Amino acid sequence: MTPPRTGKPPLVAAISNSIRSIPRGRVSTYGAIAKAAGYPRCARHVGRVLGQVQGLPWQRVLGSGGRISLRGESAMEQRFLLEAEGVRFKGKRVDMKRFEHHFRGGSRKAITRKVADEGRLCASKNRG
Repeated sequence: MTPPRTGKPPLVAAISNSIRSIPRGRVSTYGAIAKAAGYPRCARHVGRVLGQVQGLPWQRVLGSGGRISLRGESAMEQRFLLEAEGVRFKGKRVDMKRFEHHFRGGSRKAITRKVADEGRLCASKNRG
């Protein structure tokens, strides 16, 4: 018997939950969120989920090294929102040593299993 569908695919639900777990005044990267969700090769999907799911704290998600990966007014808005939460910058990057959120690690077996099950999904969707 299959469990009832919640409406969101498991990848979207896992990434959404990881993003929601980032507390106010902390940030994380696309790659760290994907890894915490159990899909370490699906960093690009984090951006897609941010565009699809309303109400996520999008401003707390950064590019590698703490850089704002958005452009123009969206980048200025993200910086403004982060500074309002108390996050400080070193030049154009967030001070990741002070403000990076560290996710609690899941079991390596669970992550390995998800990579085997979903890794092909990420790779195939990224090809276009």
